[in-house]
Amino acid sequence: MDQPYSKLKVYAFLGIGLTTFGVAPVLVKFATDYSALLLVTIRTVGAFLMLVPAYWYQKKSKKYDLKAAGNESRLMAMAGVALGLHFTLWTSSLYFTSVASASVLVTIHPIMLIVAERVLYKMNFAPTVWVGVFIAFGGSVLLGVSDYNADTTFANPVLGNAMAFFAAAIFAVYFLIGRKIRQNRSWLGYVFPVYGYAAGTCLVIFLIVEGIPTEVDARVIWIGLALAVGPQLLGHGSLNYAVKFVSPTLLSTLILTEPIFATILAFFILAELPAILSVFAITIILIGVTLTWRKKPKIQRSLDN
Repeated sequence: MDQPYSKLKVYAFLGIGLTTFGVAPVLVKFATDYSALLLVTIRTVGAFLMLVPAYWYQKKSKKYDLKAAGNESRLMAMAGVALGLHFTLWTSSLYFTSVASASVLVTIHPIMLIVAERVLYKMNFAPTVWVGVFIAFGGSVLLGVSDYNADTTFANPVLGNAMAFFAAAIFAVYFLIGRKIRQNRSWLGYVFPVYGYAAGTCLVIFLIVEGIPTEVDARVIWIGLALAVGPQLLGHGSLNYAVKFVSPTLLSTLILTEPIFATILAFFILAELPAILSVFAITIILIGVTLTWRKKPKIQRSLDN
């Protein structure tokens, strides 16, 4: 029998996963000469295929819950489609707006999740959590405004910011489904089918819009695979692990730290200098995150992973 998992293990996975998120926007910026749909397809299909060996090992050893029960198949399909749409919109947004705006606007889902968890699951949050979420949301909006007013050379900041916003809304749906399903399923028993549906969604969208490519540059393949290993398997994988033990609202506020790493990397690697208003907005977001996590959240203990 597996032993209960500790807070240290949950936080360790989160720490490793969250640091990979900041790399994602910068990697995408290096691939803007290629199709966004092709990039996201390589990412999602690559991540799914990387899980196949682990899946077959678990299946052969008859460990955990590889078979779905009840309506789990339908819910995991919905989660996978939502994740695929999220990746498609978010990756596309970086082709039109800055790393700072795309990174923040795609992570405004805490405001959506705290309301959903309160209404759907009757969860009670401390006043500081509500205040922190709304402050962080305000900072996200301010960052979007700073990009709109700034003298930038981005293709279409309004369109890019809108894509990032809708990507956040879809991610909230995906996260809420994960909260429900992960209570009764192992990590691999959840992410393998969900990542499979996500890969299928991105592949179908790509083939419908662009058709079968005649050739694919090696550079976009390597960038796509890097996104698969880092931000998806380690980043999203850590969230899918932790959502069994921690409220999606609290987890989603942690994701708001992504713009810090992304903006720093964008400055040193891409020479993207954020506007003063953008720096102020990021500071507000950090204050909101600090308030939200001022009291350590309770982590459920489970005999499953």
